[in-house]
Amino acid sequence: MAGRLDGKVAIITGGTSGIGAGTVAVFAREGARVVIAGRTVEKGERLAAEIGENALFVRTDVSKEAEIEAMVARTVEHFGQLDVLFNNAGVPGPNQPIAHLTWEGYSNAMDVLVGGVMMGMKHAARVMKRQGSGSIINCSSVAAHRSGYGDHVYSAAKAAVSHVTRTVAMELGERGIRVNSISPGAILTPIFGKAMGFSTDDADSSVAKLDDLFATNQPIARAGRPEDIAQAAVFLASDEASFVNGHDLTVDGGLIGGRGWSDSAEAMRHLAEVLKEA
Repeated sequence: MAGRLDGKVAIITGGTSGIGAGTVAVFAREGARVVIAGRTVEKGERLAAEIGENALFVRTDVSKEAEIEAMVARTVEHFGQLDVLFNNAGVPGPNQPIAHLTWEGYSNAMDVLVGGVMMGMKHAARVMKRQGSGSIINCSSVAAHRSGYGDHVYSAAKAAVSHVTRTVAMELGERGIRVNSISPGAILTPIFGKAMGFSTDDADSSVAKLDDLFATNQPIARAGRPEDIAQAAVFLASDEASFVNGHDLTVDGGLIGGRGWSDSAEAMRHLAEVLKEA
């Protein structure tokens, strides 16, 4: 049975854990040849070995443009083309009140969250323009659209990602390259543990503890999983989405839709009681 991504070559940054690792697995299952880009060599090489000859690990720090350029060049050298770039790599921002924000904390987060996306698009575009085709997918967040879902820097960075997706889509669409973004909601990944200062191993092990908590965040009463985002990325990467460009696809179980129906109904009942007493 043909896969939805048969014949395509994809780079997934932040591909060694969380949403990235989940997307690597789903892309490979759908027939793509996958470049796993990340900083954790042991995890990346192990994941590539599990997939086999259709996967390659390239150690990449997306806060450094030279490493992004090398990642793209290695992909083309190894697989001969580049059809999809999923700019997924991320870090938590500095969880501080604005009056205590440091320039270092701001810069470190922005270099990855915005700089990595911008430079990823830059170097992917150079290849995709020659091909006359391609799909770039940027990982944004519900924090781009509503307050209260991330710290100040993370939220600002993701808002930038959502908007630059639109502006670059207007440019590259003219060359046959689609640019879209995905805004995940509460997804079970290690980034939350990392935001609390946990080590990589402790952040990984903390994910299971979030399952019940995240199940109550949105109308769909379960936690979001990396595969939920991966399936959205498959769609945007595939030819099924050939007329989708400049779009931000929110995958959040309804989180940013507003107050849940049951909560609203309870609030209205309480309001009625207050008015009757008055």
